[in-house]
Amino acid sequence: MQNYNWKKLQNGSDIRGIALEGVPDEKVNLTPEIATILGQSFVNWLVGKVHKPAEKLTIAIGRDSRLSGPSLMSAVMAGITSVGSQVYDFDMASTPAMFMSTITPGFDCEGAIMLTASHLPFNRNGLKFFTANGGLQKKDITDILALAESNNFELATVPGSIGKHDFISVYANQFVTKIRESVNHPDNFQQPLNGLKIVVDAGNGAGGFYVDKVLKPLGADTTGSQFLEPDGTFPNHVPNPEDKQAMQSICQAVIANQADFGIIFDTDVDRSAAVDGGGKELNRNRLIALISAIVLQEHPGSTVVTDSITSDGLTQFIEQDLKGIHHRFKRGYKNVIDESIRLNQSGQESWLAIETSGHGALKENYFLDDGAYLVSKLLIELAKSQLQNKSLPALIANLQEPEESAEFRIKINVDDFRNLGDRVIEQLQEFASTQADWKIVPNNYEGLRISCTSPHESGWFLLRLSLHDPVMPLNVESNVQGGVRRIVDRLLVFFQTTESLDFSTLLK
Repeated sequence: MQNYNWKKLQNGSDIRGIALEGVPDEKVNLTPEIATILGQSFVNWLVGKVHKPAEKLTIAIGRDSRLSGPSLMSAVMAGITSVGSQVYDFDMASTPAMFMSTITPGFDCEGAIMLTASHLPFNRNGLKFFTANGGLQKKDITDILALAESNNFELATVPGSIGKHDFISVYANQFVTKIRESVNHPDNFQQPLNGLKIVVDAGNGAGGFYVDKVLKPLGADTTGSQFLEPDGTFPNHVPNPEDKQAMQSICQAVIANQADFGIIFDTDVDRSAAVDGGGKELNRNRLIALISAIVLQEHPGSTVVTDSITSDGLTQFIEQDLKGIHHRFKRGYKNVIDESIRLNQSGQESWLAIETSGHGALKENYFLDDGAYLVSKLLIELAKSQLQNKSLPALIANLQEPEESAEFRIKINVDDFRNLGDRVIEQLQEFASTQADWKIVPNNYEGLRISCTSPHESGWFLLRLSLHDPVMPLNVESNVQGGVRRIVDRLLVFFQTTESLDFSTLLK
């Protein structure tokens, strides 16, 4: 593997690569041979963490519906067994289920691997790693890739074994039990969702299990559920709750089937969004508001941690209507989750960490970003609301939503894009300070957030540097018609003085 760029596989706390040919200018760099070495590397890394020899380790492995999944999974398993460890083969699984395999009695795996690239195109794939302490951190991935680069592994005299297990049924049954016990239906304990029509859109990813293994045993009518069959070509829409076409598809399915509720998952089920009985999206700020209303009923006065691009209306709803604390932090679901954990460790109670992308993690569930757990919490509240002749959307009736919202991506056309991006943010801060009706928002953890107080703008914008790419995302919201355009036009005056930026998206 001489001259192979292992570092290029790192994507924060995951490994991501190009697994299939077929896309111009994208060369395959995640092959079965590479996957075998990564399996060996994970075992060697794990040996040092749990202080057990390789032959005493059991590692669970699962995959989503990607076309490259079966061959890469076989290769990873070959790597794991070649150094003596045992493998539990879960076949089709979800990312959260893989973590649960490390703490579920009867399994208690020392480690787990999920093969997925979330919502990325069909030709991509990757590996997410877990121990009983949760998902690995960025440094852990760096260390695993360093072991792979050295490729110095002692092969076992007796290879480890591979055993197939139906863990997704065990995992799904945890939701069935939780929903039954939490709703505690006075007349129909076993089927508390009886009388509710719930439509699921799995986007041909790994989430189809939720219909047969969770909703149907609970009595729900799932007629109209769509794209449940795994298909790595993703023929219907991108399996991504943030994608407009995907959300439009589940909204239409709810309306067409006169359903009470709709659920949409991403490819590996660590994200989700929902749709109310009127066909209205419950994603981004609405989803955060809804789960916040539920969590703050259970834990009054606690802190909700979100990413940086949540709206002012959400802050007002959490703090004034729900009497909680809204802690707006950085983009990146690991950042949001780690911040919530840090707050708890410092003595500030926080039960919910959630990103506008649909990554939501609760303290009661190991701070695991689990889309199926999140929607199960919503279904519990839906069933309770039905018993009380109330509606679920009534929980967020007071949420003030912006009149307009937009995101623009400004490209940075230099190699050292981080330095230029930081400099642009500093210069924008100086520019904003000269604008009488623009106020710098304090306690901002990422980029620069400005409150636009003029009645003609009545909103805010946030300029930040992308976590990985030479791009500066600009989020703008306004409470008045035409407000976003007015804010953007004033920003153009600033951007036109800065070289090496492609701000053409702002001109449209």
